[in-house]
Amino acid sequence: MPGLRERKKEQTRQHISAVARQLFFERGYDAVTVAQIAEAADVSEATVFNYFRTKEGLFFSGMDSYEAALVEAVRQRAPRQSVLGAFRRHLLDNLGRLSDRRAAQGIAAAAKVIGSSADLQSKEREVLAHHTQALATVIAGDLGGDREVEARVVATALMGVHIALVELARTLAVGGVAGDRLAEAVKTQGTRAFDRLEGGLRGFGLRLDDTPSREREPPLSRRKSPRSS
Repeated sequence: MPGLRERKKEQTRQHISAVARQLFFERGYDAVTVAQIAEAADVSEATVFNYFRTKEGLFFSGMDSYEAALVEAVRQRAPRQSVLGAFRRHLLDNLGRLSDRRAAQGIAAAAKVIGSSADLQSKEREVLAHHTQALATVIAGDLGGDREVEARVVATALMGVHIALVELARTLAVGGVAGDRLAEAVKTQGTRAFDRLEGGLRGFGLRLDDTPSREREPPLSRRKSPRSS
């Protein structure tokens, strides 16, 4: 168990993060300054920067922690548990929180704020890329040898499922889907995606004939017009 000092620091961190997100949702990301966040949280501006290096990092603090937990779930997986199994279990087991209708409200609000800020969109890509590389490093360490490319492909595929589900949850929440309907929709598609990864890509999308679709019909430039026939 963490000591009293560590618990107080974490409480302060969470308090600042919660106050900041509320201000972002109410006023918009660009309209809120770090000074305003510090004042609303009743801490100094220096204290905010002690916990969060940038305003973008402050907005994505929750996401950053969740991504790190995904990587850690793979690093600390049980004996004889696969990388995919550990990642899948951690992600799907945490989808239950989407059943809370307040979760949909927060997701929708965050989606709108992110959609209106190029800085936040860039930061989100940075956070995801960082943790994808961290996951690849963990996997490569387990594989050993010269298998960095294989590890990177696996990490990218796993994180790809996560990213797609985040986007799905945002789209549904913005569209008014909430509670059990939101949780079930995301879990269903997540399960299907992980099942696909479990089964591999062999035979996926196999055509029923030998003719590629681009060769089934000649390009417009080669088709005869009614006038030329």
